[in-house]
Amino acid sequence: MKFFDKTFLKFLIVGAVNTLFGTAVMFGFYNLLHLSYWISSAANYFFGSILSYFLNKKFTFKNAEKGAGTVVRFIVNISLCYLVAYGAAKPLVRLILSGAGDTVRDNVAMLVGMGLFVILNYIGQRFFAFAEKRGGNGD
Repeated sequence: MKFFDKTFLKFLIVGAVNTLFGTAVMFGFYNLLHLSYWISSAANYFFGSILSYFLNKKFTFKNAEKGAGTVVRFIVNISLCYLVAYGAAKPLVRLILSGAGDTVRDNVAMLVGMGLFVILNYIGQRFFAFAEKRGGNGD
């Protein structure tokens, strides 16, 4: 199984759609509703994850598994990726941009967190949440 194959391309397409949606939610919550960094980034992943689950399950990974198993694995994956990506991004950006204001640092940290999240999330969805059962079709 190659890592960069048509599944990866489909993931990127779904990710682009999901990123546009989630970014609008996140920056809208932060800059328009004046909610916190954590609430804004969490809203992105709460609403975006619902969209992502259905698009990636059916379109990207063509996972036909029934039951709660994929939902539970997806939630675990999304939660861990979110905590790791955004938990690392905020202190890293605060350190690098120590002279900038809080709003600039938080906006940059959200962008960095998004990038880290994408990488971790692809790995988690492909090899954990929607992993093919042994003997799968290897699409």
